[in-house]
Amino acid sequence: MRENLQFYINGKWVDPVEPRTLDVINPATEAIAGRISIGSAVDVDKAVEAAQAAFPDWSMTSKKERLLVLERILAKFEDRVSELAGVITEEMGAPSWLAGEFHAPLGVNHFKSAVAVLKDFSFKDDRGTTRVVMEPIGVCGFITPWNWPIHQVCAKTAPALAVGCTIVLKPSEIAPLSAQIFTEILDAAGVPPGVFNLVQGEGPVVGAAMAAHPQIDMISITGSTRAGIEVARAAAKTVKRVHQELGGKSPNIVLEDADLEAAITGSVGAVMQNTGQSCRAPTRMLVPNRLMDEVSQIAKKVAESWAPGDPKEGSRMGPVVSEAQWKKVQRLISSGIDEGGTLVTGGPGKPEGLECGYFVKPTIFRDVSNDMEIARQEIFGPVLCIIGYDDEDEAIEIGNDTDYGLAGYVHSSDIEHARQVAARIRAGYISLNNAGLDLNAPFGGYKQSGNGREFSDHAFMEFLELKSVLGYTVSGM
Repeated sequence: MRENLQFYINGKWVDPVEPRTLDVINPATEAIAGRISIGSAVDVDKAVEAAQAAFPDWSMTSKKERLLVLERILAKFEDRVSELAGVITEEMGAPSWLAGEFHAPLGVNHFKSAVAVLKDFSFKDDRGTTRVVMEPIGVCGFITPWNWPIHQVCAKTAPALAVGCTIVLKPSEIAPLSAQIFTEILDAAGVPPGVFNLVQGEGPVVGAAMAAHPQIDMISITGSTRAGIEVARAAAKTVKRVHQELGGKSPNIVLEDADLEAAITGSVGAVMQNTGQSCRAPTRMLVPNRLMDEVSQIAKKVAESWAPGDPKEGSRMGPVVSEAQWKKVQRLISSGIDEGGTLVTGGPGKPEGLECGYFVKPTIFRDVSNDMEIARQEIFGPVLCIIGYDDEDEAIEIGNDTDYGLAGYVHSSDIEHARQVAARIRAGYISLNNAGLDLNAPFGGYKQSGNGREFSDHAFMEFLELKSVLGYTVSGM
């Protein structure tokens, strides 16, 4: 069992002001995987003070100096990828293959991306006699989730460090152990004291203190829309910048001319991967009514190939992250049945032989109408809703009839047709024919899925302020 009972503030591991601990539960075994300390507003004050003190020097470092730091982080990171993957499996239940091939490497890749972007990034733009300068926004508070723990920590930290910001991080208290290792990596890489600080804790205490803190210049949260709203409310009094990457209920439009076998296989897999705990998962599949039977048969076969089991023993799917999450998913599955959805496979209860652990049956509903709760709410579990449509216009109308706008998916054997439909979907991240994640593309959503973007040079811009210096150059000189 891992005991991480100290915070990282001003380049040192320090005890919390008020000792209080929380057990981290392994969702596959329901046993204790680790223990962390839980912080308070006073711990946040200390971390912010350190970040604020470090900002003047760090913000004035050159690109070359920051590149050297990022490259040292990369070297230390790559040494611990395997260890990180194992910890992610323990803290949130990702199968070993997923943690090793995706979760942990994504963290490394965010730093590789930040290095590549920084090398060619210009922090100035001359317009006539005016110079527009891009400067780091200041102290950034990061609140990160449990579903992709190291991926989301690095998606924020890498670009913020690259442009010269200082950081206070609060990872999810449900899956906090990987963030502790990440902090050890930054310490070993020689990140200057105060530039990066870690305070573990709960959202309503540590997260709220960060969001309202007058010396934090920007708050970035990845989490539920409910949490994003609370953070925005707390941040409003200090008029700080608020960046939110929130929930999703992404439409997946399968067109008449799609390759059904490829489209359905990839789409169901994208829902079942990470046990459905991905904000961009294509959880609303829209199919022509005349193809409903054929699509349902393919989807059933694919879903049943994603058998849950021990994440350390080669299973394709692990548990959901916690007992609370399991209960939420179960309630929504029951709601789908009560509302008249046709259960294709799966359903309530735990899979046979998996009485211990927070395991969920891969579940598919067909004949779902878009006003059902399972079509409106983000379930965050391995549950797919199949919705029928009569024509393309209706499919797009249904697809856009949601409070969310994070991602969208289109399948067609005619790429131009797919592009035309993609242009009509109100979402920030559209995948055509099962195209995978691209860290060079800006990631973020419309509507209640948040604001701002992550990944690539677009992430850099989130952490920069613009300063116009008039008369910087003299005509003729």
